[in-house]
Amino acid sequence: MLIGIGLLTGVTTVLFGFGGGFAAVPVVVWADAALGADAMRVATATSGLVMVVNAGFATAVTPRRVLGVLRGSTGLLLLLAAGASAGALATRLAPPALTLWLFVVYVAVTIVDLLLRPGFLRPRVPGEGPAASSRPLSAVLGVPIGAVAAFLGVGGSVMTVPALRRAGHTMHVASTLANPLTLAIALPATAVSLGGAALPTSPDAHVHLVGLVDPHAAAALLAGALPVIAVLRRRPPHIPDRIYAWAYVGLLSVVVAAMSLSGVSQ
Repeated sequence: MLIGIGLLTGVTTVLFGFGGGFAAVPVVVWADAALGADAMRVATATSGLVMVVNAGFATAVTPRRVLGVLRGSTGLLLLLAAGASAGALATRLAPPALTLWLFVVYVAVTIVDLLLRPGFLRPRVPGEGPAASSRPLSAVLGVPIGAVAAFLGVGGSVMTVPALRRAGHTMHVASTLANPLTLAIALPATAVSLGGAALPTSPDAHVHLVGLVDPHAAAALLAGALPVIAVLRRRPPHIPDRIYAWAYVGLLSVVVAAMSLSGVSQ
């Protein structure tokens, strides 16, 4: 199951900029259900490690001309990292059930926003490449995006992709640029999650943690994801922009349903 979800995270990394968070968190919650309420903390931390590797690999094989859109965004990247560090620390202190339901509520609100507010499904700037009016994200968004993304384990793409889309980029470019931005968030968040003492676990749980990370789950997810990223980066599918945007909303809807079921089952 984890390797299969890893294949899916490889697809979502390339097509939607989701380096693992939305696809990985629900399945790790399920796989580590023996941890009880703490499964959400472990899922968030494990998702962060998966995102570091997936987003880093996807960024490394992205054409330099596309990454050039982020030129001059050093301040944004540093503030994303600062916010992510704070969010990861907050995850250790917050009740696990609170994190799970905030995850569900946040994604649900995002779906409503994408459907109702213009600029995502109905982009202001048509065209296939970054338009003349396209602009990178404002640096002031770095801390809140980083903090929320690390706290909920979503990687940031649920905020950065819509923001880049409304800044005038196509879905292809917005999703591609989400990977280096996710990397800036996931690196410090994962460092915080790997540090410190692991959660106490029952011998019957069969879950061995490094800090808050489940390394076996992470390895299985990455085994499925990395080959898919390599293939899709070489031969990206050609998807009409409007269908691409609707697929993004559809994926978020599936995640809300999966996480809601996880919360009810706990």
